[in-house]
Amino acid sequence: MKIRTALGWLSFLFVWLNAGHAQLPEVALSGVVPATSNAYRVEPPNWWTGMRHNRVEILLYRSGLQAFDVRLGRTRGVTLERVVRGDSPDYLFLTLNIAPKAPAQTVPIMLTHRDSAGVRFTAEFPILARNGEPKAQGLTPRDVIYLIMPDRFANGDPSNDYVPGMLEAPARDSLLGRHGGDLKGILDHLDYLQDLGVTALWLNPELENDQPEASYHGYAITDLYRIDRRLGTNELYRQLVRACHQRGLKVVRDVVPNHIGHCHYWMRNLPMRDWVNTWPAMTQTNYRATTLLDPYASEYDRKRFTDGWFVPSMPDLNQRNPHVATYLIQQAIWWVEYAGIDAFRIDTYTYPDQTFMSQFCRALRAEYPTLFLFGEIWEHGVVPQGFFADNQPMRRANFDSNLPGVLDFQLCFALHEALTREQSWTEGVARLYYTLVKDYFYEDPMRNVVFVDNHDFTRFFSTVGEDLNRWKCGIAWLLTTRGIPQIYYGTEILSTGFEAPSHGNIRKDFPGGWPGDALNKFTAEGRTPQENEAFHFLRTLLHYRYRTPALYAGQLMHFVPERGVYVYFRYDAAKTIMVVLNTAREERTLELERFAERLQGFRTGRDVLSGQTFPLGKRLVVGAFTPLVVELER
Repeated sequence: MKIRTALGWLSFLFVWLNAGHAQLPEVALSGVVPATSNAYRVEPPNWWTGMRHNRVEILLYRSGLQAFDVRLGRTRGVTLERVVRGDSPDYLFLTLNIAPKAPAQTVPIMLTHRDSAGVRFTAEFPILARNGEPKAQGLTPRDVIYLIMPDRFANGDPSNDYVPGMLEAPARDSLLGRHGGDLKGILDHLDYLQDLGVTALWLNPELENDQPEASYHGYAITDLYRIDRRLGTNELYRQLVRACHQRGLKVVRDVVPNHIGHCHYWMRNLPMRDWVNTWPAMTQTNYRATTLLDPYASEYDRKRFTDGWFVPSMPDLNQRNPHVATYLIQQAIWWVEYAGIDAFRIDTYTYPDQTFMSQFCRALRAEYPTLFLFGEIWEHGVVPQGFFADNQPMRRANFDSNLPGVLDFQLCFALHEALTREQSWTEGVARLYYTLVKDYFYEDPMRNVVFVDNHDFTRFFSTVGEDLNRWKCGIAWLLTTRGIPQIYYGTEILSTGFEAPSHGNIRKDFPGGWPGDALNKFTAEGRTPQENEAFHFLRTLLHYRYRTPALYAGQLMHFVPERGVYVYFRYDAAKTIMVVLNTAREERTLELERFAERLQGFRTGRDVLSGQTFPLGKRLVVGAFTPLVVELER
């Protein structure tokens, strides 16, 4: 996630917190229990039997709650292990110990007022039996992720565009407004996605963002246990995951452990004074993850990176507080068990406390060994990116991040240079080569997620100057290099847009996703001839990749780029694929003898994209900005 529009009033909030006040200035909230109400909140809303994580800490919120004594009613195998009182008088933290063989049941949490005779209430906490539906299936290099911003993909249920009481109304004519896309719109287009050939859906956060402006992107969460009502419901989200699984599609949840939205109910009444990181005055992060590995970094710079707020409207959570840490871990586990999520993309991975992030990943992988995790590490250089990946004992003594994969920003940057810069010894396509050379830095680079753009980047077709041939070179590379590819929605129809001056430019609605749209680019009839050519190119490669193990799981051998031409091979015992990317402005003739160690024994090649077969002679002519993906035949 990138820097977003800030709300300047929060500088006062920092002064207030620094003075030691637990109660923050009043903030307009919706869907939150008022401080004068006798209603209460219980988070998580339930748990399950037979979980490895069987000591569950419940956050209980109600006005004046600390004046109540707590005990459990009749239970079977469930005990109240600990009660911790927050700094606010309205919060209790209750730890339940659920025995391994405890049956499903509803646990009565009985609260009695110490000073007012007869004032009591019971909070019910369900412990459910686990279901046998697929969950935590993980991702492998065979998968291809399709990234969707739900508000901008398709509006399947116009009735939820406006929800009374929520802070932001729909404004489809605004680049930063809510447009009405929802989970039903995604459900309605699963046929399209399955036909395209992707195997996993990553949705930008679907949780409630009840913020006054620019809440469409999902990264300013105001309720970590509730789907945003303008997108759907918790049950509809579970139905979407189930429908995906029935089609062989996996689902990736975008989790945000670093911050919340400033309209989260916590921010009007912090559970504890150190629930969020505070400063004497509003202080944003310096966005420099390098301070965590820099041997010469100042403590001031490190602290500003980890404890500074991402933007003023996104309070920075303090994961060093053990109750914050437990809350974040439990809500992640809860969503996997409740909905059947298969993987987590971890937003702004480097910004939270790193000891906590290791604990977060370890706890999830302990509960679900096949769950896949990959982190957003938006840095510059393989070393600061790889530093945060799994198993770096030589670089981080006595520490393991437990993070299996990272979003490979370095290869994305390198590809952009390959297709937009003049060729030289180190520039142009040579940048791809020099970046891949450093793969020794990762325990397993095949677990890295590769991409050409995403929700924070200028659209790839715009990056390459709306040149279809350059676009094809990039897509061919994406689907034939090592790692797990990710495609941003609309890439297949040549969506355009620059990230400046507004991120709304790169998060446009998918044409045809809204009732009454003039064009429907979900269909061939609604696309231009050029868009159909691009769609067919991408779809062909996606389907070929899925049925070709050599391409997603085989070995990779590349050759030093020469004169703007980069050649590499993906191969296993059954098949060899030769990939040629000519990123030069002129046609190039390749002397094939140079590649004899991989070409030996093969007599012909079949162009995967055109289906044409040709003899492998001494030379191969490749047009300017042309990709070739060739299956070799004996």
